[in-house]
Amino acid sequence: MRRFLPELVALAILPCLIAQGRRTRRLALRLPEASGPAEGIAGAGHAGAPLSMLAIGESTVAGVGVDHHEEAIGGQFAAALAGRAKRPVRWQACGRNGATVADALDQLLPGIPERHVDLVLVAFGVNDTTSFHSTARWERDIAVLLAELTRRCTPHRILLSGVPPMSALPVLPQPLRYVMGLKASSLDASLRRVAAASDIALHVPLALDVRNPALLACDGYHPSAAGYCAWAELLAEACMARLPASDAPRNLPSSQGLPVR
Repeated sequence: MRRFLPELVALAILPCLIAQGRRTRRLALRLPEASGPAEGIAGAGHAGAPLSMLAIGESTVAGVGVDHHEEAIGGQFAAALAGRAKRPVRWQACGRNGATVADALDQLLPGIPERHVDLVLVAFGVNDTTSFHSTARWERDIAVLLAELTRRCTPHRILLSGVPPMSALPVLPQPLRYVMGLKASSLDASLRRVAAASDIALHVPLALDVRNPALLACDGYHPSAAGYCAWAELLAEACMARLPASDAPRNLPSSQGLPVR
């Protein structure tokens, strides 16, 4: 019953939600995707062979809200990880504004080469929330994505970034904000279950204060450079916390990737 709560609440006030959704889309400020190369090397001054990292996701991986990809989650996470691991990180961002997980399976995944990557960051949820995809569909799509990423990239670790807390976004009017928050929370709980059933996936809650305007771009919806930086630090901290102390990256042979328990 609880997993269907967003649908039950939405059904009771559907006309209001439709009207608010249309108005919000009409008035929303449309920001472009980031420009420049969607790949690079962070921490080039550190010793050792680079770790490799791939980010796949929606508008945040595409860099909406900032000017360049280095400021978006792909580049910022690589920089945060390089700083903590004391190793260079070779990164690539594969994102598209407005993408759901199903869109990624059809449109993003085929463009990812079949090669080993130490670490994969998966960042979806907002568009599956606004599309009101069922938890069953969401879990199925995420499971297929993880299986295909594992086959193509043989990663040591896949980070599943938590679904953003849409109930806290001031740009959304009430009760639309409340209902979107319920749906986002429901999908995030499903994402935790998928991670718990995997040997290599780790769910990382997106515990940021999105009410803080400094963390949001001028559209009040996407992260600013400061928001991406704070998010990247959460991901890097969670990633490093799961490494055995005796196998810290700075002590690894250059041929090794990112170890996991």
